[in-house]
Amino acid sequence: MTPERDPDLAGQLDRLLRWRRDVRHFAARPVAEADMRDLLETAALAPSVGNAQPWRFVRVRSAGLRGALADHVDACVADAARDQADPDRRNLYSSLKLHGLREAPELLAVFCDDHPQAGHGLGIATMPEMLRYSTVMAIHTLWLAARARGIGLGWVSILDPETVFAMLDVPGDWALIALLCVGYPAQPSLTPELEQRGWQKREPMAGRVIDR
Repeated sequence: MTPERDPDLAGQLDRLLRWRRDVRHFAARPVAEADMRDLLETAALAPSVGNAQPWRFVRVRSAGLRGALADHVDACVADAARDQADPDRRNLYSSLKLHGLREAPELLAVFCDDHPQAGHGLGIATMPEMLRYSTVMAIHTLWLAARARGIGLGWVSILDPETVFAMLDVPGDWALIALLCVGYPAQPSLTPELEQRGWQKREPMAGRVIDR
């Protein structure tokens, strides 16, 4: 049955989207190598400008490198907490667990090749950032594919991209897009953790749709 004729597909997709979470608490259970390969193959099904497929995934396997990345992010989190002007908000920020770099069984750094040979420049003459948007699409595809398998993903963004770039020693024309923790969630939940902790609720979509 083709997807457009599958009456259950829309409902399944809606449930998947509602269950997707930014995971920070991971169980000790490892992710099977076959599952990681499947996730990366599925990520490559994402759309990309000119079919350039600019995403580049670096699997961080070195314990020393993982520790250095975690230490760097911890320092960035501490700096960001101090920047919170409101004392209550500062205390709440400091209490949040904002990454699982030490606990997650898998760690991925996702880069965009800003000058890929594939795609032949189609679609980026006036909007070269489309390459990076395409890489984000691959991350989102990976995220949903992981969630469908019961695997969680956490996107770590409180970091200095140039520092992480230097740590991972990748080609100079790559750009860091994401640092991802991958593993089984310790406590799956329908409610996002930031909403549970009182940081931010999901707001109505009505205020974000504008007619012209």
